[in-house]
Amino acid sequence: MDEALLRSLTPSVLAILVRRGADFAAAEDAVQDALIEAVRVWPADRPRDPKGWLVTVAWRRFLDATRADAARRRREDLVDEEPAPGPAPAVDDTLQLYFLCAHPSLTPSSAVALTLRAVGGLTTRQIAQAYLVPEATMAQRISRAKRTVSGVQFDRPGDVATVLRVLYLVFNEGYSGDVDLAAEAIRLTRQLAATIDHPEVAGLLALMLLHHARRATRTAADGSLVPLAEQDRIRWDTASIAEGVEILQAALARDRLGEFQAQAAIAALHADAPTAEKTDWVQIVEWYDELARLTDSPVVRLNRAVAIGEADGPRAGLAALAALNDSLPRHAAVAAYLHERDGDLTTAARLYAEAAQKAPNLAERDYLTRQAARLNTGRGR
Repeated sequence: MDEALLRSLTPSVLAILVRRGADFAAAEDAVQDALIEAVRVWPADRPRDPKGWLVTVAWRRFLDATRADAARRRREDLVDEEPAPGPAPAVDDTLQLYFLCAHPSLTPSSAVALTLRAVGGLTTRQIAQAYLVPEATMAQRISRAKRTVSGVQFDRPGDVATVLRVLYLVFNEGYSGDVDLAAEAIRLTRQLAATIDHPEVAGLLALMLLHHARRATRTAADGSLVPLAEQDRIRWDTASIAEGVEILQAALARDRLGEFQAQAAIAALHADAPTAEKTDWVQIVEWYDELARLTDSPVVRLNRAVAIGEADGPRAGLAALAALNDSLPRHAAVAAYLHERDGDLTTAARLYAEAAQKAPNLAERDYLTRQAARLNTGRGR
């Protein structure tokens, strides 16, 4: 069974059902039923037109559910609109569906969560980690969002800012998580940049390209994490870096700074440094100051503390870190790094071990565990 094919077709099939009159929650249920049926049937009898097959089966499941629900008897006239057998239109509806999910009846955070779950294919756990909230809280938020849009016609799609937030989180999960969605996020952001003249769209595309350019060097052959300072910069994708920088410069020239442009500027400074030692940390701190002003994000301030530690010394970084809540994800890891640079190896080893216990994924946990072991055995840097 080609799971990648099913994943790629799901947004388009969902969009088709919504356009034909299905409310979002019912359409999502029908598409999930169709996917289950595909897993059962396709290994023995794969259709010539997989997308058309999924549309037909999902539509029939939607109609079956509609007939069974007395409160939705008014929808039974949709039976006459069942699509005739034949190939489905070869149209990519994914980006449109992102806009449809960013509906005005939802708060931006709920719209993002719903889209990540229904369109991006992320689990509730992954979305909760991205939002820094408990999984149960996120599950309730997604359920409320589904109830809110149930029965609502998607004739007023949401705004660009919400769609950008979704694409950003999908890229981040694809870049560092369990599901490879980074390339898809870049593709959709390119589509958006080609249709909307907006500096933050350009800023997000630049940010994605600059991060993606380093992807091949982020892990070793055994799957272990390689920190930015230790990555082989010769292997970075220089074409993607050049494209990202060019897009960013054009966006910044419009003097409408947003958070994605500021993040891209930081990534560009890292990409521009021939070695880790030659990184312009002073400028990076300045960009983090701008980013903190734009977002007031505790995660941004955590990263800013690292940059201050590089620009002004580890004690300055620890002073900036002291102003932040130590329950922040990766707070212990940052503290460990800064204490190690300050020469307090005992505290650093303890904090590395503590950070490993809180790591969000196996690769990060293993890296932090090795850091703690390295210091505990007295090898040092």
